[in-house]
Amino acid sequence: MQESELWITRIFNDRFSELGNVALRLVGMQAQARPWANYILMEFLVFALLVVVFAILRTRLSASKPGKLQQTCELFYEFVRGQSDAQIGHAGRRYLTYFGTIFIFILVSNLIGLIPIFESPTMNAPVTLGCAMATFVYYNLMGIWANGFQYILQFMGPKWWLAGLMFPIEIVSHLARPLSLTIRLYANMFAGEQVTMVFLSMTYLAVPVVFMGLHVFVGVVQAYIFMLLTMSYVGVSVSHGH
Repeated sequence: MQESELWITRIFNDRFSELGNVALRLVGMQAQARPWANYILMEFLVFALLVVVFAILRTRLSASKPGKLQQTCELFYEFVRGQSDAQIGHAGRRYLTYFGTIFIFILVSNLIGLIPIFESPTMNAPVTLGCAMATFVYYNLMGIWANGFQYILQFMGPKWWLAGLMFPIEIVSHLARPLSLTIRLYANMFAGEQVTMVFLSMTYLAVPVVFMGLHVFVGVVQAYIFMLLTMSYVGVSVSHGH
C-alpha cells in the first residue's frame, strides 16, 4: 500500500479492488493489487458533489424568491456569459454549457485540496490531460459543426499558395494546445499543493492561512485561464471569416 493513499482510496482498494481491475481491463491494462488512485476517486467525488449541488438547486429554483444558492449560480452564469460574449460574441452563448462545466469542474477540483482529508485531482497530470483533451475534441467538433468540412481551410493560411507551409505549422500548433493546457494547470496546482502542505506541516495559524489564501487565488485563476483559453479556441474554430 502506498503511504500517500487517502482514506477514501484505501477503502476502495481494500473493498472494491476487483471493480477497479475490471475498469483497467476494459482499457487494456493489467490488473493491479491496488488499482484505485487518489486522483481517480477525487474526480468521482467532485463529480458526485456537483451532481448533488445542482440537484438541490433544481428543486429550489424560483423566479419570485430566489435563494442564496440560486443567486450565486446566477452570478456565476452571468460571469461566464459575459466572458463568452467578450471572446466570441453573442453566438458564443450556445457553447455556455461546456464553458461553465469545464470551469466549475476545474475550480472545485482545484479547491477541494484545501480540505485536509482530500487532495486536488488537478495536481495530477492525467486529470489535467483529460480536461485538455476534452477541450481539444470539443472545439474541433464545434468548428466542423459550424463550418462543415470548410473548417479545414483554417489550417491553410490566408493565401492558397501558403497552404503547403501553413498546414503543417497549424497542425503542430493545434496539437500543442492540449500539451500547453495540461502542463499549465498541472504545474501550477502541483506546486501550490506542495507549498501549502510544507507550510502546514511546519507551523500553524497565520502562515498557513496566507499560503492557503494563495492556493485559493491560484486555483481560481487557473480555472479562469483554462476557461478563457477554451473560449478563445472555440471562437476561432467556429469563425466564418476565413
